[in-house]
Amino acid sequence: MAKQKESDHYQALVDMGSNGIRFSISNLSPQTARLMPTVYQDRSGISLYDAQYQAGKKVSISQTIIDQVLKALLRFKRICEDYHVPPGNVRIVATEATRNAINSTAFRQQIEEATAWKVELLAKEDEGRIGAMGVASSFGSIKGLVMDLGGGSIQMTWMISEKGHVQTSPKGAVSFPYGAAAMMRRLDEAGTEGHEPLRMEMSTNFENALEDLEVPENLRQNADAEGGWTLYLSGGGFRGWGYILMSMHSINPYPIPIINGFRVPRSSFLPNVKEYSDPETTFRISSRRASQVPAITFLIKALAESIPSIAYIHFAQGGIREGLLFSSLPADIQSQHPLVAATAVYALDSSSSFYQLLKASIPPAHKSDSSKDPPAALTSPHFILSTVQLLYAHASYPKDISAAAALRSTTTGILGNAHGLSHTDRALLALVMCERCGAELSSTDEQLLIKMHELVGPHASWWAKYIGRAAGGIATLFPAGVMREHEESELCVAATWTTVQKKEAVQAISFDIRNGTPDVDSAVGDWRHEMEKIGKKKNWIGGREGWGIKVITTDVR
Repeated sequence: MAKQKESDHYQALVDMGSNGIRFSISNLSPQTARLMPTVYQDRSGISLYDAQYQAGKKVSISQTIIDQVLKALLRFKRICEDYHVPPGNVRIVATEATRNAINSTAFRQQIEEATAWKVELLAKEDEGRIGAMGVASSFGSIKGLVMDLGGGSIQMTWMISEKGHVQTSPKGAVSFPYGAAAMMRRLDEAGTEGHEPLRMEMSTNFENALEDLEVPENLRQNADAEGGWTLYLSGGGFRGWGYILMSMHSINPYPIPIINGFRVPRSSFLPNVKEYSDPETTFRISSRRASQVPAITFLIKALAESIPSIAYIHFAQGGIREGLLFSSLPADIQSQHPLVAATAVYALDSSSSFYQLLKASIPPAHKSDSSKDPPAALTSPHFILSTVQLLYAHASYPKDISAAAALRSTTTGILGNAHGLSHTDRALLALVMCERCGAELSSTDEQLLIKMHELVGPHASWWAKYIGRAAGGIATLFPAGVMREHEESELCVAATWTTVQKKEAVQAISFDIRNGTPDVDSAVGDWRHEMEKIGKKKNWIGGREGWGIKVITTDVR
């Protein structure tokens, strides 16, 4: 049973969509509100869109379907009571299928009479705006085009989201009647001969939408600089397509079974439209979603023709539910980076001191060879802070499994349910934390490590090992997670670039430690030794012919 005080922050939501009805209870306690953690979720497969068509003719939602909806709502009402959700924290929102139903008013009136809950009917423009906010909640930052695919319609807009400040088109979102279920019906009604006119109609409408949405010039310039538009896709139909692409990924099996944050280039997004033939065997693809694959592929082809300069596609979990919750959060919580918010609950009192130590362990940008520099994703303030906050999360685990638990922490472990993380952040943090815990893995877990290396590449993988090894040294020096005030000045770390002369000049990292606390001399010596080992060729990613950098250390008195 939930604690009464905690349940005061619970928000219950019913999202009555076209393809199904989603029920959820989320915990918006201030410490973790940015992640909008789910306490309970369920879905009813009642399709309010399909319920309105018989033999190609639009009809009222039948009393049989209404009774099924009422039964599901009353069950959810009991669940809300069991979780002690405050009565004022329950919302029912309905979108296009309910909005356009012939008997919409009578349908909503029956719901209110049976449950005492009033149905909020979202306007078409609000549906697009809220869906876009759901996408904004799904990433640390966004610059690009956003599309949300429902059962009856698809919304399109542009977005710039940075540190909680979200900009979208002043016109909101453009909505088209090209939802997954609607496209199935239209393709069936059109017949093979009618497919080409429909495709041309869709391509023209998508192309015109880019002009109608008044895309700002700086966003167009960003697209030019990045080699094309970045497209952020949400909605069940698009997520289903994302899972199909994940199952066909060149990294097989793909190591992160989470759709939010999954990214593919245009080259991977489009050719597979013709190649995929067995969706029902794919992870997270229901039989209903599998039946919609032909309609979704038709939509994707029309989209690709109308916006040929798409460079990358990101898949988002966020939709109406996440958009409503995210919109309700204060600006200071919206501005939090999701990775920092996800790890904050594990932070100890000395995290700020450890942040400075770990930051100093990473050399500055190389003056003449930027190819050796660590990826920006590993050196960003939010990543370094997240690393030190998570530094002791697996300290109590047996040595047999601590590295494995750390490796899986961002997928099926303690951060698996964290909303808003990219796959790059998940993979890099997993690699760093695995190394911090010693990287001693069983053969089963070794396979996951290899796939994570493939996902981020050898360059980023080596730097993740380096940063993880540096983090491990900090944890060894301060096993309780406590750094005394005088130790902040007595223990200093500096990492710089240098040249080592062997048969030829070799670029190396000089990892220097100044220690003024004699009682930790032994631990400091171990730390220096471990840092040197990470730079030996046999420990490079790919072995002696792989990728890595030599590391030398000195003990400065």
